[in-house]
Amino acid sequence: MKKESRFLNVMKFSTLLLSTCSVSALATPASLPNSNSNIQGNGVASGVTSQIEKRAEYTHENSFYMIQQGNQINGVVIDKKGEPIIGANIMEKGTSNGTITDFDGKFSLNVSAKATLVISYIGYTTQEIPASKATGGSLTVTLSEDTEMMDEVVVVGYGTMRKSDVTGSIASTRGSDILKTQSFSALDGLKGKASGVNIFSNSGQPGAGIRVLIRGVNTINASTDPLYVVDGVVMEDFYLLNPNDIENIEVLKDASSAAIYGARGANGVILVTTKRGKTDGDGLSISYQGSVSFGTMARYMETLTASQWQEAFMQGLENSNTYHGTNYSLNRADHFTDPRYFDENGNAIYDTNWQKEATRTSVSHNHQLSIQQAGKNSSMGAFLNYTDQQGLLLNSYMKRINAKMTYDATPTKWLSTSVNLLVNHSWGNNADHGDGGQNALRTMIEMPAWYPVKNTDGTWADDNTAVFKDVVKYAATADSPAQMVRFSSEDGANPVHFLQTVQRKQYRTQIFGNVGLTFHILPSLDLRTQLGIDSHNYTNREYGPRDVHDFGKSDQGNAYQSNSSTLYWQEETYLTYKNSFGNHRINAMVGLSWQERTYESFNATAKTFADDYYGYHNMAAGTQRPSVNSDHDRWAMNSYFLRVGYSYGDRYMATVTGRYDGSSKFGKNNKYAFFPSTGLAWYISNEEFMKKVPVISTLKLHTSYGIMGNSEIGTYASLATIGQGTTVIGGETVTTAYLSKMANKDLKWEKTAQFDLGLNFGLFKDRLSFDVSYYHKYTSDLLYSRPLPYSTGFSDITANIGEVSNKGVDLMVSAIPVTNHDFTWSATLNLNYNKNKVEKLGANNETIWNNWGTLKVGESLSSFGGYEWLGIYDSGDQIGRSKIATEKTILGKGLPDWTGSFIHNLSYKNFDLTVDMQFVWGVDVLQDFLHSTQSRFLTSGLSTILTDAWTPTHTNTTVQMIYDRPYGDGYSDQNFNSSWIANGSYFRMNMLQLGYTFTPAMTRKMGIKNMRLYFSVNNAFMICSKDFKGYDPESSSKGSETWGQNVLFFAYPKARTYTIGANVTF
Repeated sequence: MKKESRFLNVMKFSTLLLSTCSVSALATPASLPNSNSNIQGNGVASGVTSQIEKRAEYTHENSFYMIQQGNQINGVVIDKKGEPIIGANIMEKGTSNGTITDFDGKFSLNVSAKATLVISYIGYTTQEIPASKATGGSLTVTLSEDTEMMDEVVVVGYGTMRKSDVTGSIASTRGSDILKTQSFSALDGLKGKASGVNIFSNSGQPGAGIRVLIRGVNTINASTDPLYVVDGVVMEDFYLLNPNDIENIEVLKDASSAAIYGARGANGVILVTTKRGKTDGDGLSISYQGSVSFGTMARYMETLTASQWQEAFMQGLENSNTYHGTNYSLNRADHFTDPRYFDENGNAIYDTNWQKEATRTSVSHNHQLSIQQAGKNSSMGAFLNYTDQQGLLLNSYMKRINAKMTYDATPTKWLSTSVNLLVNHSWGNNADHGDGGQNALRTMIEMPAWYPVKNTDGTWADDNTAVFKDVVKYAATADSPAQMVRFSSEDGANPVHFLQTVQRKQYRTQIFGNVGLTFHILPSLDLRTQLGIDSHNYTNREYGPRDVHDFGKSDQGNAYQSNSSTLYWQEETYLTYKNSFGNHRINAMVGLSWQERTYESFNATAKTFADDYYGYHNMAAGTQRPSVNSDHDRWAMNSYFLRVGYSYGDRYMATVTGRYDGSSKFGKNNKYAFFPSTGLAWYISNEEFMKKVPVISTLKLHTSYGIMGNSEIGTYASLATIGQGTTVIGGETVTTAYLSKMANKDLKWEKTAQFDLGLNFGLFKDRLSFDVSYYHKYTSDLLYSRPLPYSTGFSDITANIGEVSNKGVDLMVSAIPVTNHDFTWSATLNLNYNKNKVEKLGANNETIWNNWGTLKVGESLSSFGGYEWLGIYDSGDQIGRSKIATEKTILGKGLPDWTGSFIHNLSYKNFDLTVDMQFVWGVDVLQDFLHSTQSRFLTSGLSTILTDAWTPTHTNTTVQMIYDRPYGDGYSDQNFNSSWIANGSYFRMNMLQLGYTFTPAMTRKMGIKNMRLYFSVNNAFMICSKDFKGYDPESSSKGSETWGQNVLFFAYPKARTYTIGANVTF
């Protein structure tokens, strides 16, 4: 019932939005003079951009009629079809004097005698008419459709297509919109701006990886990441790319658009076009974009204060005496005797807020210098960026320096060349250790507040540094002496100590680029050959000092270093044919591709150091025998591909693609596979009968079906592999070798068949537009480890054992409710629905249970499996303890049914305002941290240990009665159960940004061309379930694990960020 209620509320909200936009579009259908609304490929009204003014020639046959009466001009504006243009802007040039046309296209305006009228409307060429031309008679002008907008192209695999000819589902976003968030990664900026794309920012650690899912999860064991193609070259670790370098992004979601990438396209494809040389005429352009950001904690977890901790401890003693017959003293002074931390009455001296001590107000900055030049036959671009992103946790940061150069030239009529080179180096200190261990993310919640950061003698105060005395647990009897016990807790590192001394340095260097030659064989026929590389070098250097609990103390110092490198190269050659004749238009392409990736790695660990002097710089100083490992990995692909697009009369479109892929990763019986697709579209609004319905400006129906693959599995999954190592025999070290894995010559590709049906619908010259698509994806031959009989000598084998489906709807609603000379308002509503289900699993559909990532037929791939919480015992030996079911069941899921955004762009004169709201519902979050912060009382934890604990008079709770684990009381930790599950739905004010653009007169005085200043707030506030007790429901402490979404042990908190920035063009 709750889900139905939420759904109905959302539908009411959406209906209200659409009604408002529709009424506003009808009520104020004007357009900004000399401007149009740039509608992207997904129908998003992305803002108002300048339109080139073009003077009109006047003839007596034109269709603009006006009669001058003194200084008053009356007129009517119509299009080429003779239909009145409602809401056209009529402005007196150089003034703010203007009006708009009514429902009949008519207007009336008083102007000066020498005035020039400027007539403009979205999607039409702006025209200027001297008022004197209306003297003594009639004048006519045709407002012609802007052919540049009609011929708008979108980037597709291996080329471009007219937007109107596309038969697939493609979402487009401009780089300028992505940059508004001023994030380290472009993926943060893409969030909410592309329909069908779910982006999860799971950690607040600077430079952390980001998870992207396009139309659900298709796989069990292979990668779920989309394919990133930057300037035609596949790129790894795209999240590290400098967002300032991006010109635009296209997301290929369906088979018609993505199947051209065959075996690597099942998870969708993200095509990125980066900035190049100057494109708006010859000359030189220099620009600077810079910002400074201040990050603060957006939300704190409510933990026990020092006094609450002691109150809870004493309550635990009383509970144990009452229900378990112990004889603990209830006098605090008998238990808390260390004078460094407690007074003579046993009361705590300190009350440390560890979350505030371990975090800070971070100061980050970003600077981009762009130099773009163009000549008669060539253009060049040079881009330099420096980013310093400081984290909320002490000593956590990521810095990046990025340099990019491009050169494009047409030295002859038959040849064009392009060169693109990018060097990206980033380095930082990573405080996000993920799951497990007593790291700072955990201990800043579990460290008792009665400890100070440092003791009075200057040493660090860590958990368990307090000295306790024996106390009586059971009094002496005639038969036995008193039983004594001493306080003993878990060793835990003081979080400030940990953050200030533990080093986890990361260094990443990327060299990326391509060089291409395009031969213009015929006016409509081009041959392009391109060589691209993506090279990465990764270095990690870590050291845990001798005195840090869990990260060096037990080892007396722990040093680790690793280095890995990848080299990916691709060579692709393809022939493109584009031609129009009569009503026919053809866009065809055929080509071939070679790809190869090589990976090398080496790592070493050393332990037991005499002191911390060397850190990781001299690992030979460790006296414990070093552990050394290395690895090598190489795979290759060979592919042949084609695409044929056909359009007839701008009404009927068809696209056919095919790709034949061969990969070294699969069994010898299935090295190659064919991935076809077909798409059809009908541009209904271009039909003759639609001329009678002028209110409908766009009506296009498109559908597609195709098959894609997923080759992102282990390189040697199909082969028998040999393991080798060393052992000691007879006191000597000898080499051993063994067969570690069984071969599977029949291992084959995961295949995803996808059907897509979409509609593009625009009203009032696309002032109100809808882009909606329904999809059904069915993936078969899922790869997973299948158990083997013990008699084989192996535990499992990688095999094709399952099937999964995804069904859903992508909806993007765009509206321009108001646009006039001074004020413009555009809005977009993005709604995405996905239903994921396991259809088949092995021969018998047996459930594979895991706390997260449980696989069960009929359930989502992201299901949480565990035990139902049935209440709390109110009598007997188990009084106050949780009652847990004994049979496992599905408790929830970590991927949402619905995601969306509601983004507004408003401008008033020179001011602009962006309001970006994002929301998620139909999802759960697994609060795994409740295991140690609420379900037991061993160190410290959430304040609910005390405030919501079960008592005979407080039974409506999921928190157990307090027992003191430091004295050995209590019980085993709870099993994973439903009381740890919370509603993961949320509403977030993702960004508020206010900007001001200086007028040309002002910038001329400053000696510059353009300047814009802005102030923004990211993650301004969030509304979520009161049952959620962590930092942010959109998080994961499982890193990049396929099934770790919304599973939280202890995750790095996300910041609320305040940014001041400037964009200047010289």
